[in-house]
Amino acid sequence: MLDMCKGLFSRDDRGLAGITLLLALGALVLIIISVLGVVMFVTAAPHIKNFAGSHIMDLLKDRVNIGHKDKVAIIYIEGSMVADQSCDDDSSSCSSEVVKNLRKATSDPNVKAIVLRINSPGGTPVAAEEIISQINRTKAVKPVVVSMGDIATSAAYYVSSTTDKIYANPDTFTGSIGVIWVFKNRTKFYDDEGINYYIAKSGNFKDVGADWRGLSDNEKTYIQGIINESYDRFVSSVARGRNLSIDKVKSIADGRVYTGTKAKDMGLIDEVGGLYDAVDQAAKLAHIKGKPEIVYMNDGPKK
Repeated sequence: MLDMCKGLFSRDDRGLAGITLLLALGALVLIIISVLGVVMFVTAAPHIKNFAGSHIMDLLKDRVNIGHKDKVAIIYIEGSMVADQSCDDDSSSCSSEVVKNLRKATSDPNVKAIVLRINSPGGTPVAAEEIISQINRTKAVKPVVVSMGDIATSAAYYVSSTTDKIYANPDTFTGSIGVIWVFKNRTKFYDDEGINYYIAKSGNFKDVGADWRGLSDNEKTYIQGIINESYDRFVSSVARGRNLSIDKVKSIADGRVYTGTKAKDMGLIDEVGGLYDAVDQAAKLAHIKGKPEIVYMNDGPKK
């Protein structure tokens, strides 16, 4: 009886040992599979990106915390600048969209600096002021550099003058510091066509600028006052942003455009160079070591 019990005990002991061995082998297999999975992911990462698209790849990178580099964001400002969504074609740049992209780049911890690529003849003072307001907020967090394309005049220079550094090509047109407001007088046309208007208005200035009549002397004085007020804000902003005296800015702020080379001599820009010179400068200001990754916040020329 005792021998039978011993036999039973020995068989049970061998069974437990077998189960323990199987569990150990199973754990080893799981470890090998995990290691192979990591190796396969790292090896296949570029192929995953090509196959599944950049959005999926970025999500995978975020999950495993690999592939992050210090970035420089490029934001394009192209065409005439207007506020909000009042622009209805590709030839205009909405300040609301520019501000949205600036805010997005500012809040991204991986974006260390921003380059504004500007190719614009100008726009409304309000559009410029809204962009400038966000630039000032962004500059408190990370550097903002401008790269001028063919043209960055008037309100486009207004915006540029508030950034940390300005780059322009030798023959870029810039400057044109000033304000203009155009009024049409089509009185003769309406008279010739026999078109008459009856105007009911609550005040003498309510129809200032209407093309069915010219401006009175009082109205011209009134309009010039608005122009002068806007001009003074423009000049003061340039003087502050470029570290120039008010008198110096006024001496060159008569509406003239300047080449990039001439603008550098006058202190209106910092360096003569192209887009990627500006990117390198932005990376330097942000203390990025090595070559930064460039991200495009909105549509521009094909990358």
